[in-house]
Amino acid sequence: MDFKPTAPIWLQVANEIKSDIASGALRPGEKLQSSRDLAVRYAINPNTAARVYQELEREGVCETRRGLGTFVTQDADHITALRIAMAQEAITACLTAMRTLGFTKEEAIHMLMIEEEHSNA
Repeated sequence: MDFKPTAPIWLQVANEIKSDIASGALRPGEKLQSSRDLAVRYAINPNTAARVYQELEREGVCETRRGLGTFVTQDADHITALRIAMAQEAITACLTAMRTLGFTKEEAIHMLMIEEEHSNA
């Protein structure tokens, strides 16, 4: 993972894990790798890896079971809400970028629809 200098590393890793959960790459109830393995995978400090899991747990995205590890939440409603929130953030970022380029919301939506048609062809 190439870390961006504009956001804390722990937040970038947490967002990648949330994206994996929202997309279904990580399933409800699935065990996550240990903090130590997470630190090795991303070449980050073990304390940073622990902070990633602490934040995900605070957000209700995962839960730590003493002596067993950290697991993706089994709360399907919470995962659905996470997925919707992440989609809304992506849409907002896209529309903001399009407005910066001088496109109206309607033009941006039209371009997205055309792009969708091309990608499905």
